[in-house]
Amino acid sequence: MLESYRQDINQVLEQQLEQRVSAAVQLQAAMRYALVLGGKRVRPFLSHSVGEICGADRATLDVAAAAVECIHAYSLIHDDLPAMDDDDLRRGQPTCHRAFDEATAILAGDALQTLAFELLSEQSLAVPSERQLKMLAVLSRASGSRGMCGGQALDLAATNQQLSEPQLEQVHNLKTGALITAAVQLGVLAGSEEAQAYYADFTAFATLLGLAFQVQDDILDVVSSTETLGKTNGKDEAANKSTYVTLLGLEAAQVKLQQLHQKALQALQRIPYNTTILEQFAEQLLKRDH
Repeated sequence: MLESYRQDINQVLEQQLEQRVSAAVQLQAAMRYALVLGGKRVRPFLSHSVGEICGADRATLDVAAAAVECIHAYSLIHDDLPAMDDDDLRRGQPTCHRAFDEATAILAGDALQTLAFELLSEQSLAVPSERQLKMLAVLSRASGSRGMCGGQALDLAATNQQLSEPQLEQVHNLKTGALITAAVQLGVLAGSEEAQAYYADFTAFATLLGLAFQVQDDILDVVSSTETLGKTNGKDEAANKSTYVTLLGLEAAQVKLQQLHQKALQALQRIPYNTTILEQFAEQLLKRDH
C-alpha cells in the first residue's frame, strides 16, 4: 500500500524543491537528502487517503501532504543532532549532520519547516480561505510547543526518570501523535463541506493511531535489528528513556497496542464513508517490522 504511494509523493516532494531552488547549493542538497531519500511516508499518506475519502481536490492534497512531510523531515534532522538524540543513522543512511555537517543540518531543518507553511499559504489551494487558515493553524499547533516540540522537550526532560503511564502517553501524544493527527485533519479540512461534520471522528481515529504507532516503535526498538529498522536499535534503553516496554513490559505493551488499534477502528465506524483503506493501513502500520 505504502510502496506505490511513496513513488507518487516522492515525485511531488521533488517537484516542490525544484520549484524553489536556493542559491545555497549545499543547503538545497541537505534539504533534498532529508526530505526525499527514504521514509515510510505515513503522514502524507494519511493526508491523501483521508482527503480522498472526504472529496478533496488532488492538487490541494499534494500540497498538504508535502507540507506535513516537510515538518516531519525537519523534526528528524533536529532529533538526530548531537544536542538531542545524537544519532548516526536514519532511514538506513547517515543522519543529515553526518552526511553534511551540523550547521548545514540545522539550517536544512529550519528551511524545511518554513517551506511547509509557505506551501500551505499558497493561493492555489482549492479550499475556502477560512479552512485554509485553519489548515495553517492545525499544522502550526501540531509542530510547536503544544505539539511535537513540546513532546520532544518533555521526552528530553524525562531522561533517567521513570514516567507514569499518563505522563508517557502525554509525551507520545505530543511528540509523535500530534503530527499524525494533523496529517489527518489536513485531509478533512481539504475536503467537502459535508465532510467537516466528521472532523472529530477522524481526529479520534488519528489520535489513537498516533499513540499506537509510538507503542509499536517502542516495541520494535527492543525486538527488531538496526538493519531492519534503518536506525539504531536499543537507543531508548541505552539513553535510559521511559517507553511502554520499560513501563509495562513487552507482553503488556503488545496488549496495549492491540487495544489502541481496536479503538481506532471503532472511531472509523462512526464515519458514514468507505474507510476501508484506513482500516487496511492501520493494520499494515501496526504490524510492521520497521
